[in-house]
Amino acid sequence: MAVGLLIIFVLPDFPHTWKLLSPEMRHVANRRMAIDAAEADVDVGGGMSQLQGIKLAFSDPKTYILAIGYHGITGAAGFQNFFPTLTATLGFSHTVSLLLVAPPYIFMVIWSLCHSIASDRAGNRFWFFMYPVPLVIVGALIFMFTNSFGARYFSLFLLIFIFAMNGTIYAWIANAIPRPPAKRAAALAFVNSVGNAASIWTPFTYNNTDAPHYVVAMGVNIGLTALAAVCGIILKFYLEKENRQLARMVCWSKQASHVRFSSFTNFLSQEDADATLTEKDIKKLQLTAELEGIDIAAARQLQKGYRYMI
Repeated sequence: MAVGLLIIFVLPDFPHTWKLLSPEMRHVANRRMAIDAAEADVDVGGGMSQLQGIKLAFSDPKTYILAIGYHGITGAAGFQNFFPTLTATLGFSHTVSLLLVAPPYIFMVIWSLCHSIASDRAGNRFWFFMYPVPLVIVGALIFMFTNSFGARYFSLFLLIFIFAMNGTIYAWIANAIPRPPAKRAAALAFVNSVGNAASIWTPFTYNNTDAPHYVVAMGVNIGLTALAAVCGIILKFYLEKENRQLARMVCWSKQASHVRFSSFTNFLSQEDADATLTEKDIKKLQLTAELEGIDIAAARQLQKGYRYMI
């Protein structure tokens, strides 16, 4: 906690607020971040209040979708707190039961690394978020309704696939709510708070009277995993809708290269009436153009290739 408090004063917030960087270095860093998300990675006016960031985060449906999905994942992963209790039902001594906890975690460390690398290289979050869902559900069902050591121990290897979903949703949060910084910070805080709240109530589903199959707890795990899957599907369709909005940017006429801020809106109405751009679309490009010191057409180029990762 002491180190955390110290970091507040030591760690720079963003390139444009880091005094040790030269103006040129700040510009390069800001440009790289802008290219990464196709718009300026700074708050309006160089700084946005926490209240404004909270307002933006709470007005974005993606915040709630991710928060509920993360709550489901955290809740379904609650078995980790009772893993020795679950392995104890396999019929071995206390020491052996504790040792049996290690292999599933070792397996998932290696799997998660490969899983994350593959997700990044494929440029996909949705399918890497979804494929563990049936594995976790099957694992819970096997643990609930079988008695043999092999099947029950194998089920623990399936249950632990929930952590593959956990790693994916962290990356998906960053991809889905990239800008502006104050909004991103508020959204991350909210998602983490709602998600980890599952740790408050899920331990009460593991009762000694339910041993050795813990039907109630495993049933809750299945329900929470399904909830996370539903949120993943909803987020996919919502991001596809957002990507269609970004695609409208591509339809603009090349004549925009000479247009400045004062006549920008009039130009759109005269030359690109079919683009159906919103005021929010225009403001995003204006902020990016102002930060970069470029015109609207150049800012538009940043939008052309960018899409939310799905």
